[in-house]
Amino acid sequence: MNQLTFPSATDGLWEQYDHLATRAYGHPVADITALRAHADLRVAMRGGRVVAGGLGLLVDQNFGGAPVPSACLGDGCVAPEERGDHLAATMTAQRLRPLIRRGAVISAIVTSSTGYARRLGWEAPTDVLARAVATDELKRSFSAEDFQIEHGLTDEAEALQHRLARHFNGPLHRPAWWNRWKQRKSSLTPYRFARPGHPTEGLLTLATERHERHGMSLVVHDFWADSQPAAAAMLAFLGGHNTRARRIVFRRGVLPPYPTLLHGLRHHRTTADAWHPWMIRILDIPRAIRLRGWPADLTTVVPVEIETETGDWSRWMFQVKAGAADITPTQVVGQVALTRRQLAVWYAGGYRSTTSAHLAGVRATSQNALTALVRSTTQFEPWMPDHF
Repeated sequence: MNQLTFPSATDGLWEQYDHLATRAYGHPVADITALRAHADLRVAMRGGRVVAGGLGLLVDQNFGGAPVPSACLGDGCVAPEERGDHLAATMTAQRLRPLIRRGAVISAIVTSSTGYARRLGWEAPTDVLARAVATDELKRSFSAEDFQIEHGLTDEAEALQHRLARHFNGPLHRPAWWNRWKQRKSSLTPYRFARPGHPTEGLLTLATERHERHGMSLVVHDFWADSQPAAAAMLAFLGGHNTRARRIVFRRGVLPPYPTLLHGLRHHRTTADAWHPWMIRILDIPRAIRLRGWPADLTTVVPVEIETETGDWSRWMFQVKAGAADITPTQVVGQVALTRRQLAVWYAGGYRSTTSAHLAGVRATSQNALTALVRSTTQFEPWMPDHF
């Protein structure tokens, strides 16, 4: 059998991979062309043919209020005739290598193959849901108060999105090209919400599709609100589409993890569909710890043990002080033990309490140590509304 090689894609290999992805997915994958100027494409070749590959984006993710360089992997596939020989795992390592050289210390993926991803060290920090609610229910339940609504995306609105993204663990710091790519890809219509004489407090993007006989489908792709009144005004605006759209669909992961919808509906008649989650993997433990943001009011030292990629365990001393953290090798026996996947969930703030950590299998000989460790990453909630 011909030996596999893993080159960086040239022009001809981009085209070959585009054809392969169409065959493997069963439909064209437009992002392979749309992201060509921004993504790294690595392919596997056998006998002069592209048999696997995938895109990689080096983009910052926000954790603890700070940007962390992340290798975001997407649009990967293996030729159907090559499946079954673990080529996907080998291809994943090849895709990560150039992004790690460029500075990535963590990696994010969105996949339905969660078992495969877990074997490679990724884990999901939180559920991902798509929600739908009757437009009439929104109209009856929310009011816009004195908010003005304007169409279009502005620098101020993009700055608002960047600022709000820092208040959660996971959202991407969107590069300058990101919003233009998404608007073209999904035909998005943006709206801004502000009180008279005040800065923008809300950003909403919508996609619509006309029904054959009457009305339209309306899907929310962005929902960024700086306050509860702004979020209520945005929901009221969506309710105003009741003459054309019977229901509003919030695309998977788009609704932030705060309870405006839950607390505001007069009749709670929403539906929720579970989707495959976003998953995170720590590529460089010391650098990932140093680059992340940490609570300014927390001072703690916790000896921990962390599973290595070979299945062994290494001992580390984790320290937080004055909004900064470090982790260094030590000989001290750990008071908390984390597998690679548990480390990723903890890093993203996915363990909201010691109870959830215990039930996830985190081992601890000291309850106080586990409490301090959990508290260090739960200042912000895990949420990743970006799709790649």
